[in-house]
Amino acid sequence: MVPKVMIILGSASDRKIAEKATKILEKLQIPYSLKVASAHRTHDKVKGLVVDATKDGVEVFIAIAGLAAHLPGAIAAYTHRPVIGVPVDGAIVGLDALYACVQMPYPIAVPTVGINRGDNAAILAGQIIASHDDDVKANISKLRKEYQQKVENGEKELLADIEGEYIDKDYLSDKTYEKTEYSETLDDTLDVMILAGSHSDSAIAQKTAVLLERMNVSYKLDYISPVRDVEAFEEYMAKRANAKVFIAISGLSSVVAGSIVALSEKPVIGVPCEKKLQGQDALYSMVNMPPGMPIGTVGIDNGKNAAIVAGEILALTDKKVEERLKWIRSKSGDL
Repeated sequence: MVPKVMIILGSASDRKIAEKATKILEKLQIPYSLKVASAHRTHDKVKGLVVDATKDGVEVFIAIAGLAAHLPGAIAAYTHRPVIGVPVDGAIVGLDALYACVQMPYPIAVPTVGINRGDNAAILAGQIIASHDDDVKANISKLRKEYQQKVENGEKELLADIEGEYIDKDYLSDKTYEKTEYSETLDDTLDVMILAGSHSDSAIAQKTAVLLERMNVSYKLDYISPVRDVEAFEEYMAKRANAKVFIAISGLSSVVAGSIVALSEKPVIGVPCEKKLQGQDALYSMVNMPPGMPIGTVGIDNGKNAAIVAGEILALTDKKVEERLKWIRSKSGDL
């Protein structure tokens, strides 16, 4: 049986990060392979593994690397499958690896998760596979519930340990808070939902949309803030629940991306925008999501690479998108 996911480590010393990924893949019941290959020291092995695995039908690659962290980009150069980058904490708190993973040039995209977050990489891989595999989709939902229960258990343990004269440990404890149910979903055939937090992000959003059109991907582009009108945003997300992939475009604290992840189990690709601090604030708030809530983050202002990632996901089951994606990658210098 051909594995659906291939994990490649740049060094065996990164095994603890890889184990975070393997534990999740075991829970999701996704077949996987584990390899050690260096982009610099064993380049031919990397090339051979990726080319052969792509031909055999491996659907997602997870690349774990620190320091210069060129491994994810090297893998992405040899495949049109999604490559998820996991930067590893090294010489400068992992920032060198983070930038090497996330700031890939168009059209070689590496959706990146937080530093050392092998678990989130595996969850994102599972979400990608779940877009066409109902069994994995059910396992993703089950895993999300486990993370929710962990939060509830944490509250109980905290209250048990806290003592004080004025604390009311029973306040609202009889309440049960569940997701609000809205009207039926729309756009049953929608492939990609692009959500931008502000009209100031329109130039990046339009570039994303144009590239999706070139791949013959159906999409919808809207501008909506999850903090200016919370109820409207939640209802909007409920109506677009059938979208296969979400692309979140925003700057500053990137609340848009985090809000989408909170309300959807679909793959979310994040595009941080430069507004303040050269976009570093948006980048960090997108990529450094907590366990269980991954955002596959691409480079600052690089909406075109977000479209490439969406195309790679859809190409797993759509030959026409796959053909257009390959053509775009081969003609990137002309576009």
